[in-house]
Amino acid sequence: MQENSANPSATEPAAAPEPAAPHHSRRLRLAGAAVHLYTASGSVLGLLIVLAAFDGAVETALWLILATLFIDGTDGMLARRFRVKETIPWFDGARMDDIVDYLTYVFAPVVLLWTTDRLPGGALGWLLAALPLLASCYQFCRVDAKTEDHYFLGFPSYWNVVAFYAIVLDVGTIGVGIALAVLTVLVFVPVKYVYPSRTKLLRSVNLGLAAVWLAASAVLVVQYPDPNPLVVVLSMVYLAYYFGVSIWLTVAGSRRAGSAEGVQRAG
Repeated sequence: MQENSANPSATEPAAAPEPAAPHHSRRLRLAGAAVHLYTASGSVLGLLIVLAAFDGAVETALWLILATLFIDGTDGMLARRFRVKETIPWFDGARMDDIVDYLTYVFAPVVLLWTTDRLPGGALGWLLAALPLLASCYQFCRVDAKTEDHYFLGFPSYWNVVAFYAIVLDVGTIGVGIALAVLTVLVFVPVKYVYPSRTKLLRSVNLGLAAVWLAASAVLVVQYPDPNPLVVVLSMVYLAYYFGVSIWLTVAGSRRAGSAEGVQRAG
């Protein structure tokens, strides 16, 4: 008994060996690193948007905005394809994506609106410029900004799209100011907006329409400053669809949740 007390391990089963970490080929790890670099390149494009804005190169800034939208719309699919969370587990790609998105979706577009005189002068202009910056700071730090079922909660900071249309359609300061104020409020309204590349419901339709919208937007830049009204309508149809489907899915989800809760109470 004394011998066992002095050596507890003699009576205890040996600990099971920890499972070996999965081995990934160098090619797969390099592919994952390339995907992260692809995402990070958006930060450089964000800088180029700002520089183009201050240089008065509006068309260049618009092309760069579309480029950042394309990168952001494809990097997630590539990350899942090459399993970057497994191959480079110590690197937080989601955090980098948020940093890049804030630069390209929020900060750079606000600078572009400012340099193209789409905001009123004086204190009101400063206030309107601050609204998207502050609202998106809040949204990007919410842990539920992207829901578990792959939606965006609240208006998903598409200030780059706002700036794009403000310039292409030559929207005045009043219209831009109203849009910024209304959309800032919608950041805090818990509507679930479609995440085109991840929302499972209608995913193929959402991706297809998003691709058509991106192509139509490229045509608008080519036609700038005199866009064809038919192309404008085509691009706006997608926006109407996006908001309409998002609201519909939110209402339908709330009704299903309410019905389930009622059934549980009745039971």
